Amino acid sequence: MRKIETAEEVLEFAIAREVEANRFYLALAERVDVLEMRKVFEELAEEELEHKAKLELEFLKKGKALFSKDRVIDINTSDYIISDEPLIDMDYKDMLCLAIEKEDAAFRIYVNLLGYVVDHEAKEVLLAIAEEEVKHKLRFEIEYDNLLKK
Repeated sequence: MRKIETAEEVLEFAIAREVEANRFYLALAERVDVLEMRKVFEELAEEELEHKAKLELEFLKKGKALFSKDRVIDINTSDYIISDEPLIDMDYKDMLCLAIEKEDAAFRIYVNLLGYVVDHEAKEVLLAIAEEEVKHKLRFEIEYDNLLKK
């Protein structure tokens, strides 16, 4: 995988991950039999689009000024991409595990981006999105634990 080296690439990567997450959750919603979790997946798909909108707004407001010009941004994209290609053959437990991995990767990218951002408002946006991603992960972990108890 390639490395990200500019502020624009960082934001573009994060925005693309949010679009990917939206599609992923919509695909899971179509496949899951548990009505309550279908609603959860649909809600999360919508939340990922809200994250995308927040990132796009920050990009429009401040662009390159978001990031320190003194620090070289060096993010390896392979650290944050979790493949969902085997989705077709997954059972519910596997879907939850994959969702946990994806949310963990999303959380890590936003936390890592904080070290490159100099703008206070932009940091707050990234931190808020990171918190939402970790909440998503916790939601899936709880459902996974409940599934194991059955």
